[in-house]
Amino acid sequence: MNNTKDIFVFLEVRNNQIQEGSLQLLGESRKLVKQIKHVDFDVVGVLLGENITSLADTAFDKGADKVIVYESERLAHYSTQHYTNALYDVVLQDKPDSFLIAATTIGRDCAPRVAARANTGLTADATMIEIDPENENSTTLWVTRPAFGGNLFGTIVCPNTRPQMSTIRPNVFNELEDVYDSRKELVERDYHCEDEDEVIFKQRIHKEAKGVNLAKADVILSAGRGLKDEFDLVIETAQEIGATPGSSRALVDANIAKKEYQVGQTGTTVKPKVYVAMGISGAVQHTAGMDKSDLIIAINTDPNAAIFSIANAGYVADANKVLPLLKAELEKLI
Repeated sequence: MNNTKDIFVFLEVRNNQIQEGSLQLLGESRKLVKQIKHVDFDVVGVLLGENITSLADTAFDKGADKVIVYESERLAHYSTQHYTNALYDVVLQDKPDSFLIAATTIGRDCAPRVAARANTGLTADATMIEIDPENENSTTLWVTRPAFGGNLFGTIVCPNTRPQMSTIRPNVFNELEDVYDSRKELVERDYHCEDEDEVIFKQRIHKEAKGVNLAKADVILSAGRGLKDEFDLVIETAQEIGATPGSSRALVDANIAKKEYQVGQTGTTVKPKVYVAMGISGAVQHTAGMDKSDLIIAINTDPNAAIFSIANAGYVADANKVLPLLKAELEKLI
């Protein structure tokens, strides 16, 4: 454990672009290494693919001190077999102290396999990370994740094995706002595997986007139990103002809203410019999935509702009455 070093981030690539969740982890890792005072840790990005070395510039700009690139035709498309092999090779060669991976479909598939090979722990679906605040000479991560349907948060540590591994939900951290200009090293490696392909990539069929995309929304008009009879109007109003409709878990559980609308720890973690919470009490399961929004507007009949504690603007009112008025005003402008 004493010979491990640095915080590594797997940089997931799709359509020749590093995904936002990975870039957000680079930004957060910069904050983590600043908390480590007693040793000199770097942030290291890991890129897997074919003809992707040029993407290293993006990684350096977004917070990486060093980037390791594995190039191979067998890495051109995601493969559980080959991505697990390559990431485990990083563990063997570079001995990272921590290895962070975005909790995407790909991340959730390969991270536990790498952890199992490395005989180390993995904290899945985390929402907060910090360096041990009780020991100034520690590099141990305190990783927090929701449990019991988001009603409880647990902080997990991996004190005895390395690397410390975690998958982290996209949109809970921010990318660096300024260009990072401390590029140190680019390492290019060829990927070799003597085993036959367990799965052969034949064809990519692009799926047409349907429904809502909460993760990309700039404005979200979200409803909770207080608007259980008005959710259709929420959708209609959101469409009229070019916003995206959202809902709390309560409406999904009641079969009023589809799962794709759910905001929160068991739904989608969002970070829009404006989040309007109507009839939402503010349970931690919900707020932990939207509290990074730039502007939060809350409407609730209960002046003591928890949602007001994180709102930038709050209105004690019946959202059922406010929504039709909002819609009427909008119709005058259209």
